[in-house]
Amino acid sequence: MKKISNVNSWKCSKFISNKNFNFNRKYILKYVSSRLLDDSYKTIRKWKSYKSTPLIKLEKLNKNLKLKNIFYKDESKRFNLKSFKALGGAYAVAKISKGKKNIIISSATAGNHGRSVAWGAQRLGLKCNIFVSQYVSDTRVKEIEKFGAKVFRVRGDYENSLNECKKLSKKYDWSIVQDVSSKNYKYVPQLTMAGYSIMIKEISTQTNQYITHIFLQAGVGGMAAGIVAGVAKYFKRIPKIIIVEPDRADCVLQSIRRNKMIKNKILKESIMGGMSCNEMSLIPWQILKKSSSHCISISDNKVAKTVAMLRDKKFSKNSIIGGECATPGIISLISACNDPKIKKSINLKKNSNVLLIGCEGNADMKLYKKLLSKGRV
Repeated sequence: MKKISNVNSWKCSKFISNKNFNFNRKYILKYVSSRLLDDSYKTIRKWKSYKSTPLIKLEKLNKNLKLKNIFYKDESKRFNLKSFKALGGAYAVAKISKGKKNIIISSATAGNHGRSVAWGAQRLGLKCNIFVSQYVSDTRVKEIEKFGAKVFRVRGDYENSLNECKKLSKKYDWSIVQDVSSKNYKYVPQLTMAGYSIMIKEISTQTNQYITHIFLQAGVGGMAAGIVAGVAKYFKRIPKIIIVEPDRADCVLQSIRRNKMIKNKILKESIMGGMSCNEMSLIPWQILKKSSSHCISISDNKVAKTVAMLRDKKFSKNSIIGGECATPGIISLISACNDPKIKKSINLKKNSNVLLIGCEGNADMKLYKKLLSKGRV
């Protein structure tokens, strides 16, 4: 098997160990209950066209990094939405609507969450209004509109679109389905996180290998917290949880470093748009501040290369369609293995079984083609 070229120089931007790390199942499941995790799986497995997404071995990358196994959960094949977000927003819509047909659903999104909410509303015959910032691509907007939602574009960043969504939803009595929790808004985000935990439920039946490490992307932290809740419920042994973020938007890393929620100022949006968040969601913070063992931040400059290498079978015998936000796990794992101090701190060894979450496919086809072309140069 040929050695993978041009990855030996890849580096992390920042790395920290969590001094407060203490993975406690009971504590985690206090924030996203075992009952809710059971219900999400029981509900979603009954949906038409539901099936487990593939767990792919990256055997070429594994050989290169000298680990035991590297598993890649391929969410590009989740329903027809090309993203893990299909598990969260649509489930939350189903639960809060409770069979009612006269409610109007609303949400703010960077793309994939809005698509899930719109799809969930369409499944139940509900009207849906989605708010996006000026930075969300026209391609993503059209994908949302395909499910019958009305899209409102708001000047400014994601936070501006969220504030506008809240304002109009209050004025017109729309039901907000948001994956960002706050002091007075917890139940719906808990529903979305419960939906995300299904990935771990599936993985627990797809391999009998003990997963020693999970590299988890984070924006506001919802997916990461949902995965951790799934680990608390479904895994017998506890892996190391490594949170990965863009270095332009590393709110989880900064919050864990200071042991309090930190609001970052984003000077320039990351190409990993769905992860370009300036502040954590409240419930994910409560979960991740203790359950994540380490945090890594990465730059944007290897995203396009990784997109192309996934597609061109450089990491696996399979050709994998992974969008920009599917790449951070691979980039951070390679970078960690390239740094002896980080590799030792994380305890990556020949017997390590690493799990990566390929959280999206070509959800933004125009951007995907651009990254693919750039990465092949």
